[in-house]
Amino acid sequence: MSEFKRISISQALEKINQGQAVVADIRDEQSFQGGHIAGAYHLTNGTLNGFLQQTDFATPVIVVCYHGNSSQGAAQYLTQQGFDEVYSMDGGFEGWRHNHPFVQGGE
Repeated sequence: MSEFKRISISQALEKINQGQAVVADIRDEQSFQGGHIAGAYHLTNGTLNGFLQQTDFATPVIVVCYHGNSSQGAAQYLTQQGFDEVYSMDGGFEGWRHNHPFVQGGE
């Protein structure tokens, strides 16, 4: 069984900018609407099936939470579902928002 990997914000930014990964944001609805990485998929219990159906298991997935802790459990779960390459972003969205652009509202 594969394991998830941890990724720094700068490494995540590089993968995202090169179109080499999909971002799965697991924060609550209000936090997600308040700001998230452009193009991020809001991954919740209610949207999990859709994510699993529409995302290629060969596509790298970067899981984002608030600070980079909760995303580790979600990243491990996605590896167990069959994704080949899953990352938990260290620092989470709170680390991201201080130095990188993000969008507000539902994109």
